[in-house]
Amino acid sequence: MVQPLAPQRDALKFAYWVPNVSGGLVVSTLPQRTDWGLAYNQQLAQTAERAGFEYALTQIRFTAGYGAEYQHESVSFSQALLHATTRLKVLAALLPGPWHPAVVAKQIATIDHISGGRIGINVVSGWFKGEFTAIGEHWLEHDERYRRSREFIQALKGIWTQDKFSFRGDFYRFTDYTLSPKPLQQPHPEIFQGGSSRAARDNAATVSDWYFTNGNTPEELKRQIDDIQAKAQANGHRVRIGVNAFVIARDTEEEAQAVLADILKHAHVDAVKAFGEAVTQAGKASPEGEGNWARSTFEDLVQYNDGFRTNLIGTPRQIAERILALKAVGVDLVLTGFLHFIEEVEYFGAKVLPLVRELEAAQAATAAVGIAQPA
Repeated sequence: MVQPLAPQRDALKFAYWVPNVSGGLVVSTLPQRTDWGLAYNQQLAQTAERAGFEYALTQIRFTAGYGAEYQHESVSFSQALLHATTRLKVLAALLPGPWHPAVVAKQIATIDHISGGRIGINVVSGWFKGEFTAIGEHWLEHDERYRRSREFIQALKGIWTQDKFSFRGDFYRFTDYTLSPKPLQQPHPEIFQGGSSRAARDNAATVSDWYFTNGNTPEELKRQIDDIQAKAQANGHRVRIGVNAFVIARDTEEEAQAVLADILKHAHVDAVKAFGEAVTQAGKASPEGEGNWARSTFEDLVQYNDGFRTNLIGTPRQIAERILALKAVGVDLVLTGFLHFIEEVEYFGAKVLPLVRELEAAQAATAAVGIAQPA
């Protein structure tokens, strides 16, 4: 077995999707040894922490569908996972609209104290109109949803870092508001945000700490990342990049490809088509037609954040090398999903992560030699 090396200072970080909704991470009738309940998820969190994962991301859903008939609420579920772990940072997904920034700021600050500074948030601007309609929330057009998210993030940062915070936006207003106690994390808990549209990228380049993008090839990711980072630099802002990936790691490439074929063979066709209709509309709703899922195929949507596109499917060595290719184009974090979570997270930590650290160390050593050579 390859022994893990100490991570480099700029080492890639790893997160996993918390299966706090039923149905697992693929829209398929193939049996999955993954469960949405608390006991399973606490065991998974402990397994991931031992395996070397830094983050866990809970999901936010208000309505059933697409295989997710049951859903646990993200913030309270995140706190339960924090109680079961000691190092893992848990990211709670939040929707501006249902959540007000004053409530979020206070709630997350309290959890930050309880957990010793291990809570973060993922701001989801919203893509499913039916969900908003069902709970009586006003539905905004695409770019307006991202404009609200920007104000939401600006308000959170102000509340968490300032006394007598005042803000006058189109969606949120504060007057001399002081939150006490403020979060333990300085300057504030990490704020993640996703999307692929122009509006999503502009938010990331302006206010977010982290930007999540759907799965894609290194070449396509590089286009997005270069665009975001150029704008961030012009704004005097720093943002880090996370990419979604569904991992199928097996001892042989043939085994891994067979698992993928089995998932697709057993795809829940009606559920995938229904999901596809909703998300394709959401993806094309951006003015430039480049939102999430705008170009997704049926096969892409079986893993509902285009996770197959990232191609972390094969042997541990193949996957580790592809992960380093992601790092080379500017990816800082890989957000993983698995078919059978606990056992596959354990396998990933034992077989893949040590190879990633080994390759990172080798690259760092090569770079150091190059720097040391006389001109």
